[in-house]
Amino acid sequence: MGSTAGSRGPVRRLVTGAVALLAAASLVTACGSGDGGSGGGGGGGAAGAHGVDDGATLTMWTRAATRPQSEALVKAYNAGHKNKIELTVVPTDDYQAKVGAAAGSKDLPDLFASDVVFVPNYTSNGLFADLTDRVDALPFAEKLAQSHIKAGTYEDRKYVVPHTLDLSVLFYNKDLYRKAKLDPDKPPTSLSEWDRQARAVDALGGDVNGTFFGGNCGGCGVFTWWPSIWAAGVDVLNKEGTEAELSSDTARKVYDTYRGWVKDDIVAPGAREETGTTWTGIFPKGKVGVMPMPSTTLGLMPENLDLGVAPIPGPDGGRSTFVGGDAIGISATSRSADQAWNFLAWSLGDEAQVEVVAAHKDVVARTDLASNKYSKADPRLVTINELVADGRTPYALKFGQTFNDPNGPWLKLMRDAVFGDGSSVDKDNDAVSASLAD
Repeated sequence: MGSTAGSRGPVRRLVTGAVALLAAASLVTACGSGDGGSGGGGGGGAAGAHGVDDGATLTMWTRAATRPQSEALVKAYNAGHKNKIELTVVPTDDYQAKVGAAAGSKDLPDLFASDVVFVPNYTSNGLFADLTDRVDALPFAEKLAQSHIKAGTYEDRKYVVPHTLDLSVLFYNKDLYRKAKLDPDKPPTSLSEWDRQARAVDALGGDVNGTFFGGNCGGCGVFTWWPSIWAAGVDVLNKEGTEAELSSDTARKVYDTYRGWVKDDIVAPGAREETGTTWTGIFPKGKVGVMPMPSTTLGLMPENLDLGVAPIPGPDGGRSTFVGGDAIGISATSRSADQAWNFLAWSLGDEAQVEVVAAHKDVVARTDLASNKYSKADPRLVTINELVADGRTPYALKFGQTFNDPNGPWLKLMRDAVFGDGSSVDKDNDAVSASLAD
């Protein structure tokens, strides 16, 4: 089933080891083609789209945030293949430092996953093997979550594939909608409708509130605010991820809406102080009308909570999502790239995506499998799966220090724009750009 931990990448896991990672990672840049051996670090070709299953023992690392999904895939693969994967689950807060240290000593595992927003740090420092030919040879290559593929593309070469996906979506309480005389089958399709519906629920009074957000959590902001900007067809960063575009008219409309909720007390108590640690625990209590949430929390909701799921809309319509989660690749120093690819190719195939990923109510990595025998049983899952095609994953080498760090410039922009008067957006946007380009 889904896991709130899966949301911790873009949401609230800080990259305290990012600087150390880059320093160590630079030591392995020159080893992008591996040290030799069968398929070591290569782009593939001889082994075809499926790789080699000859009884090799492979090592794999993943962070604790995606442990359930990773363990389920590895268990299923080991049960049906000659190759065997030895999975190591690393505490999420220690992951960056561990990968950095291993990169410096050229002791990376055959396979390792990464929070997708930090993949550019690894690709630009040569930690992953080139998978371009292998990925392109997959019959469903174009159906893979393209936001993850793009995040893992460096200098027109592809280095990772989707591993686990976590999307930002709207959750709304149908019982509260009924009480507020709102149609429980018509969630908001624009930010203005979201505003109206949140206010209608809030008007019920008592301990009921219209909405909620993590107001002291930079990761929460990028995960749930940016989709409203993207939904309008507007960018938040330039293509290189070195300049912010967070002072656009569309972005200001988003900030203004949230500021209005704060001003008029439409938000549940605690938003101003919420650092992300209890952010996802508010809605399940059944007292909030509509708010953006990680898709992985759906499977953790109380069974008696009648809730709907909808895409995050833009100010005047549209739909988008922040496609988070983890991407995975073969390390540049692996001597068993063909065998490692066998696991990756299998993990993206119909069997794994349907019988492992979808069966656990997780988001599938392929848009052509959005509606499958498991998701069809819950239309909300189909909605989430289909949204992958409309989502984005931002690309920036300085993502952690800029957007996740509680002392970074993005959180200041967020708080000034929503809890202040919004007059410093241009200045704060310049500070974000300066951090990205640093």
